[in-house]
Amino acid sequence: MASALISRVSRRFLKSSLPSYSPSITVFNPLISTQPPVKLNHGLNTSFVPFKQSLYQIPTFEYFKNARSLSNFQIVVHISTSPSKENKNQSGSLSRGDISWIDLYLPRQVQPYARLARLDRPIGTWLLLWPCMWSITLAAAPGQLPDFKMLALFGCGALLLRGAGCTINDLLDRDIDTKVERTKSRPVASGLLTPFQGLSFLGFQLLLGLGILLQLNDYRRLILVACLLLSTHEENYFLGWAAVKGSLDPAIVLPLYASGVFWTLVYDTIYAHQDKEDDLKVGVKSTALRFGDSTKEWITGFGIACLGNLALSGYNAEIGWPYYAFLAAASGHLCWQIITVDLSSRADCNRKFVSNKWFGAIIFGGILAGRLSS
Repeated sequence: MASALISRVSRRFLKSSLPSYSPSITVFNPLISTQPPVKLNHGLNTSFVPFKQSLYQIPTFEYFKNARSLSNFQIVVHISTSPSKENKNQSGSLSRGDISWIDLYLPRQVQPYARLARLDRPIGTWLLLWPCMWSITLAAAPGQLPDFKMLALFGCGALLLRGAGCTINDLLDRDIDTKVERTKSRPVASGLLTPFQGLSFLGFQLLLGLGILLQLNDYRRLILVACLLLSTHEENYFLGWAAVKGSLDPAIVLPLYASGVFWTLVYDTIYAHQDKEDDLKVGVKSTALRFGDSTKEWITGFGIACLGNLALSGYNAEIGWPYYAFLAAASGHLCWQIITVDLSSRADCNRKFVSNKWFGAIIFGGILAGRLSS
């Protein structure tokens, strides 16, 4: 089918556009021959051409049976029929960097909702999940693995609640998002979804979250609802511990909570530097604008406070020595972020922000190793 179409289009194109004299077409197949391209002309003895006679007609278009192999051939007729990069951009097509698994695998009707929940950007889910993982693992009995059921429940909960939080954010900030370069293409701001559709999707997300909530006992539900009213990431330090212990130990949980506050200030400030020009125009106040040229000094202080509180929480929990080795590695990662981040580059700020998932993973590994060795 593909060969017939190619042959038909090529004959029509050559018939209508080439002069009356015999056309000369250069065909070069880098997969078969290492010889220079050979000119094919009417009346020419083609016995020396490195292609079998049955594989071509004049004018010739060489092809494989597999259509994907067409990109391996170079057909030179001094006329390019493939669209240029400029034309692709003008036509509104997505660049290769903009395409995600959502575009490839989800139905078109579902794609705006998946983007609204940021399913293609999992960093927010990781930043919401790691506090739960830390506190659940820290609450495990000495020498025991953490409760896998709780880890799974909180993993699903983090995915759902993060998506709900993004939906709420886009609904409330839709007028501002249209004025910010990075956010103007979001589903609600761009008009792909109406506010009512976004609100309906939010109800669906919260309904699924209710299923997670009903898996907990009354005390844990109360803690969860109270923390949701605070609407921050740091409440998860309370949630994980309370889900396992059924109570709160201030000597352990409060330093862990404080470490989360300072860690959030580090990565949120780096993240905010992506939009500081737009924030200034719109009038949004952010830590990036507040700290200005002193940003690195401020986030260095926040990083030290974060690590200090993590050490204090581990000490009060009587965790084993491997935890502190992992904490030293996490300190190096945080130092690398702060020292190397280019606050004038949106791309580098985003890279450093996303790298915080590895900081969370290192701390989790340290808590797990320390609890198993204690």
